[in-house]
Amino acid sequence: MSNSFISKYQNELIACVDNAVIEDLSKMGDHTSKAIFPKGHTSKAQLVAKGEGVLAGVAFCEFVLQRHGQGVSLSPVVADGATFSEGALLFYLEGDTQTILSLERLMLNAVQRMSGIASLTSKVQERIGHTNCKVLDTRKTTPNFRIAEKWAVAIGGGVNHRMGLYDAIMLKDNHIDFCGGLALALTKTKAYVDAMDKQIPVIVETRNLKEVDVCLQNPWISRILLDNMSPKELALAVSHINGNIPTEASGNIDLENVATYAETGVDYVSMGAITHAASIVDLSLGAV
Repeated sequence: MSNSFISKYQNELIACVDNAVIEDLSKMGDHTSKAIFPKGHTSKAQLVAKGEGVLAGVAFCEFVLQRHGQGVSLSPVVADGATFSEGALLFYLEGDTQTILSLERLMLNAVQRMSGIASLTSKVQERIGHTNCKVLDTRKTTPNFRIAEKWAVAIGGGVNHRMGLYDAIMLKDNHIDFCGGLALALTKTKAYVDAMDKQIPVIVETRNLKEVDVCLQNPWISRILLDNMSPKELALAVSHINGNIPTEASGNIDLENVATYAETGVDYVSMGAITHAASIVDLSLGAV
């Protein structure tokens, strides 16, 4: 999965990693490491867990080293997607000391953040594992780090909703209201999509059964998003749609109530919390 994600989003990953390196090193580099260690000095470090969870970010760190860490090798002990406990050894770094130290914070930040997201995503998916429902992420991500956070969702067993505004159409309440109603918004959207060289998904947010009925008159829609509905209202809407178009529930869904929503028969639940509210997993990178 890591290779396929890198292949699909290589340009986004390059931008993320390169900007993060510039943010920390600018054009001058790591003065502290250059002051203490001569070129050619080598060291070995290990990443150890101070908490528990689902590991994510090993392949991200390998990507960082491929672009900016020549002379440093990473040896995984635990793979992305595997669970680990406190005290577990996760990977080794070995090579040029200046390079290890200059990239240490970027790699540590990434693995801690990504592992936190993967761990929370995994917990959500466990809660709804007795249903056919899948958890989706959202665009509620950290600016300039979305690609890594959505990668972590996928590692944790979730499904990526859309990467941004560029790879899917999603008609939300403001689009519909500004346009003057759902029917007109859909008519314009269909004309736009039909004129495209490459078709993209069309997701439509609905607030009531009246809007659901409008969507059902447009079976070319990719998914109906049922927004801010109670589980009872959601179950009624899912029954009304009757499998004709895939469904998604969104709004006020958390770890405690997600199973209740999933049990309505909805195909997906989207949760901004799996990215914006995930706590990091505490990790430590130290000399061996």
